[in-house]
Amino acid sequence: MDNINYTPQDILHKQFKEKSIGKGYDMTDVDGFLDNVIKDYDTYNKEIERLNDENERLRAKVDELNRQIEVGASMPSRPAESQPVSNATNMDILKRLSNLERRVFGSQINEGSSNDSHLL
Repeated sequence: MDNINYTPQDILHKQFKEKSIGKGYDMTDVDGFLDNVIKDYDTYNKEIERLNDENERLRAKVDELNRQIEVGASMPSRPAESQPVSNATNMDILKRLSNLERRVFGSQINEGSSNDSHLL
């Protein structure tokens, strides 16, 4: 907006030179002033148009991002997220498995103790 010649206050307080022949204004002074006002209006209109275009572009981008969020929210969550997190280590799991095997197969494990690789 560096091309703006007059502020609203400049226009409001503009004093035109009076001609020596009666009570009127110098036509070239008034015409020059109005030419600059017209240039300002053109600059304002171009800036408004640019801002409207940018506003439309940004609104379209927001709509696109909102649609992406809706699609992401409607997708089922991954199974890993729905399962509770366990702090058990591999060793804990192996111990539990071994205890479970003893309970289920108790007598069979004790009888076949020649292969103790599965006992912890």
